[in-house]
Amino acid sequence: MMRKVVVLALGAFALGLDAYVMAGLLPVMAADLGTSIAVIGQTVTAFTLAYAIAAPLFATVLGAARSRTVLVLALAVFTVANGLTAVLSSLPLLLLARVIAGAGAGLYASQASVAAADLAPEQLRGRALGLVMGGMSAGTVLGVPLGVLLAEQAGWRSTMWLITALGAAVMIAVYGLLPSAPAGRVVSARQRLAVLVDRRIAVVALVSFLAAVASLGLYTYLAPVLADAGGVDAVTPYLWVWGVGGVLGSLAVGPLVDRLGRTAGLVAAILGTLALTQLLLPFLAGAWAPAAALSLIVWGAAGWALQVPQQQRLLHIGGEVRGPVAVAMNNSALYLGSAVGSAIGGAALAAGLSPSALPCAAGAASALALLTHVLSGRRRSPVPAPDPGA
Repeated sequence: MMRKVVVLALGAFALGLDAYVMAGLLPVMAADLGTSIAVIGQTVTAFTLAYAIAAPLFATVLGAARSRTVLVLALAVFTVANGLTAVLSSLPLLLLARVIAGAGAGLYASQASVAAADLAPEQLRGRALGLVMGGMSAGTVLGVPLGVLLAEQAGWRSTMWLITALGAAVMIAVYGLLPSAPAGRVVSARQRLAVLVDRRIAVVALVSFLAAVASLGLYTYLAPVLADAGGVDAVTPYLWVWGVGGVLGSLAVGPLVDRLGRTAGLVAAILGTLALTQLLLPFLAGAWAPAAALSLIVWGAAGWALQVPQQQRLLHIGGEVRGPVAVAMNNSALYLGSAVGSAIGGAALAAGLSPSALPCAAGAASALALLTHVLSGRRRSPVPAPDPGA
């Protein structure tokens, strides 16, 4: 069964590549389409917002469909939209294509996590979730530099064709290799509302949001942060170090989740590590560059590892019926946090704040996420069994 989870992880790899490679393609896209980077950058915003909105929306609408059917449908939408991105020259149509691609990606990401958990035995659920998250982080670490290199050699459209081919290949593999599981239960309007107002689910999503503001938001401005703090000019090796840490953290945390069972303490430890490494980054970068690299690999590992125990908790809280909707809501919080963190960081730099101050602000956001998590744990009552008939 774990080999089937690897297929889902390959789909997550394609999603991670599509989500993050666009930032590296903006200059060549702007030149090719005769517009500014600021304007073409809205394609990234369109993808991100569609991803965030589509995940919980379609998780509820398609809740009664078979898991394999939803995954194939999501990959089909994702693949067609990326193919359209590769051929379009009209900016409005290009934005529409990125919206469609983001919607397919959002639906696949949330459904793949749920499907991975269902495919794996109970004692290997954390490992399965970690594989899917590892696929996403590997798409960033390995796929993005390769995608940018391909764009430099053969044009940005060739990179989009590569993503299209990956999506099509995974779609065929999912259809051929994954079992046709029975359709899920229809999630009623009352149950969907219950997910939104359930304090336990909302707190988990809030913690994910704050952690994404801190981790993914700061990553956007890593180059000026390192240059300001330690005079680091060649930032690419440090970006790779951060990404390698993300892959290692995603893969290592799964077995740890399976071994521990209860994940509240693990989440607290990850958030504490994230806050500490971000707060220390400017001081380490100023003192000794290799120390900054060590901080970055730990930060990358903690930032990407967090979502595995978070998803495990949501599947436990939500149960069979509301769990998929809760995971989708968490994925939305993750992407919204990334967008908000990037926007706040950009506004702070535009207002004249020193780049070296950004890691301290990110560490404070991580500490706030830790405080929110700890306080919610103290107030939490025993988790009742999910209400299947609500």
